[in-house]
Amino acid sequence: MTKVIKSLALGAAVLAAPFAATAEGHGDTLNYVLVSHAPDSDSWWNTIKNGIALGGEQMGVNVEYRNPPTGDLADMARIIEQAAASGPNGIITTLADFDVLSGPIRNAVDSGVDVIIINSGTPEQAREVGALMYVGQPEYDAGYAAGLRAKGDGVGSFLCVNHYISSPASSERCQGFADGLGIDLGNQMIDSGQDPSEIKNRVQAYLSANPETDAVLTLGPTSADPTLLALEEIGLSGDIYFGTFDLGENIVQGIRDGVIEWGIDQQPFLQAYLPVIVMANYHRYGVLPGNNINSGPGFVTADGLEMVEKFAGEFR
Repeated sequence: MTKVIKSLALGAAVLAAPFAATAEGHGDTLNYVLVSHAPDSDSWWNTIKNGIALGGEQMGVNVEYRNPPTGDLADMARIIEQAAASGPNGIITTLADFDVLSGPIRNAVDSGVDVIIINSGTPEQAREVGALMYVGQPEYDAGYAAGLRAKGDGVGSFLCVNHYISSPASSERCQGFADGLGIDLGNQMIDSGQDPSEIKNRVQAYLSANPETDAVLTLGPTSADPTLLALEEIGLSGDIYFGTFDLGENIVQGIRDGVIEWGIDQQPFLQAYLPVIVMANYHRYGVLPGNNINSGPGFVTADGLEMVEKFAGEFR
C-alpha cells in the first residue's frame, strides 16, 4: 500500500503543477517540459511521470509533463510548439512520427531550447532534428531480438496486436519481430485500436480465422491485458506462445502464471529520469555524455520477477 501511495503522489505532483524546488547555489531554477505521444488512457506512462518527477526533485529543477489526451500526433505537434513558446530551458520529447513531429522539434532547437529525444524515434533521427541525444529503446532492434528469441523457441508464425498503429515505432516492433523470425510480416499485424473489448474481439477473430498461429506478440499493457482475456476465453492460455513489449501488473502476473513467456522491459523510468539529470548537469556545468543511452531491451522472465514486482507501476 505504501508503494502505491508513493506512486500516486509522484504522479499527482507532476499533473497538478511543476516542481518548484531550487538547488541551493545554482542560481535560477531550470525549467523542463516532457511531451509524450501517449493518450490519457495509457497507464504505462505513469512510470515516465514518476521518473521525471523524481529527477526534478533530486536535481532541484521544475518539470512538467504534457501529452495529447487522445494520442493525436497533430495535437502533440501543437503541444511541442506551445512548450517551446513558453521558453523552457529544455524539452524532453518522444518522436513517435518523424514526419509530423520533426518540424516543431527543429523549430524548438532553432529557438534556443535544448531537446532530448526519448522512447520513440531513433538516434539518427534525434541527431537530424538537432537534439542533444537519444534515450530509449531502438524499437526495430528490440523487435528483432524478440523474434530471434522466439525463433529459437520454435515459433514460425505470429499475430502482432498493434494498439497504436498510427505510431511508426509500433510497427517497427512488429516488423523487427517478423525479420527476427525470418518471415514476412504480411497480414500478421492487426490494427486493434485501444478499446479493450475491441482488442479482445479482434484477437479472437484473428486466431479463429488463423488457427495455425504459433505466437502472439502485444506491444504493451493496452493490448496485452485484453489479449490475456481473449486467450483465456478461447482456451489458449498457456498453450500459445505469448510475448509482449513493456510491463504492467497483469503482464507480470501472466509471466508468473506461465501464460506469457517474456516481457520486453525498455525501462521507461530511465527514459524520463536520465534526461532530467543529463540536462541539469549540461546547463549547470556544460558536461554531456558522449553517446546516446539505450534503456532497453531487456527480457523479463519468470526467473527475474522479484524486483519487477516490488517496483511495478512505480519504477518498473
